[in-house]
Amino acid sequence: MHEVWRRLVAFQHRGSGTRLEREAARWLAGYLETLGFNPKVQSFRTPTSWGPEVLAVSLALGFGGLFGWVPLAALGFYGFWAYFSGWPRPWQGLFARATSQNVLAEAGDGPRTLLLMAHYDTAKTYFVYDPRRVGGFRANFVANAVMAGAAAPAALLGGWPSWLLGGYFLLQAALLAWRELTAPFVNGANDNASGAAVASQLFLDLAKEPPPGWRIKLALTGAEEVGAVGAAELLRSGWVSGDDLVLNIDNVGRGELFYACGEGMLGFVRYRGPLLEAAGQLKEARPLAYRLAYFDTWPLARRGVAVLTLIRLAGGLPPNWHWPSDRPENVSWEKVEETYVFSMRLIDSIFYE
Repeated sequence: MHEVWRRLVAFQHRGSGTRLEREAARWLAGYLETLGFNPKVQSFRTPTSWGPEVLAVSLALGFGGLFGWVPLAALGFYGFWAYFSGWPRPWQGLFARATSQNVLAEAGDGPRTLLLMAHYDTAKTYFVYDPRRVGGFRANFVANAVMAGAAAPAALLGGWPSWLLGGYFLLQAALLAWRELTAPFVNGANDNASGAAVASQLFLDLAKEPPPGWRIKLALTGAEEVGAVGAAELLRSGWVSGDDLVLNIDNVGRGELFYACGEGMLGFVRYRGPLLEAAGQLKEARPLAYRLAYFDTWPLARRGVAVLTLIRLAGGLPPNWHWPSDRPENVSWEKVEETYVFSMRLIDSIFYE
């Protein structure tokens, strides 16, 4: 487990769709191969950042409000809600200009499948993740959603409210452009080398002797940080089915352990299935309705797959979330090991129920 974590954090970053993310994927696949598995590297198109699409949405809201163009403001509103709710976005492919990859492996054979999942890519930072401001992240997001909803009615009525909203979103677009030009990718020792290490070790230990009737799968996903694109590719390719049980591990290197019972930045999707029920019987983790961002389980849960995500939080937030301080020295290895122990107890309760 420590070897996977150590090798991942040795990369300066593993930004979605970047050369270093590809190199990390090659190392993960090679590592699994040396242990006797036949890993598959599943490639797909992705953006390297969520910034350009949200920037385009901000421009539509901004110019729509500033000049009273109601259809453009309405399009911006749809774009905002579609991006953060998973609605169809016909323009999505225009922003997917890079290549990412999932690293997949499996062992055992049987009618039931347990998929262990964690993303290994890392995100660009942004001023809203500054530890002095990040406590207001959720409130800031909700305020943006409300203003996006008000943009088209304000444009229809005209006057200073529409101009103010337009100016606000144009300023936001300028800040996002500055982010894309200057902000670095973070190392991601906690988010999510810690989760990738735990998921990998769980797979390696369970694959030695899979329980009768069970197939054990591992998905180390790319491009989670830009809209759970890697997880969506698992669905599109058929590598995840509606009957699978999925345990996702994310940000487990520091803080208190939680199990998410649902997620959604706008619309909320409740989890279901045996893993959720089993987690409720164990005392080491607390339930969490996760509204802060999204996990790789987001597209799966929306399709009815039985999922569960484990995460550690400090003060209601992932420690060092998307900030340059997400480095190896700020990960508590004891917390990573405790997450592994809890995960194995959780899995055993499913296998031997």
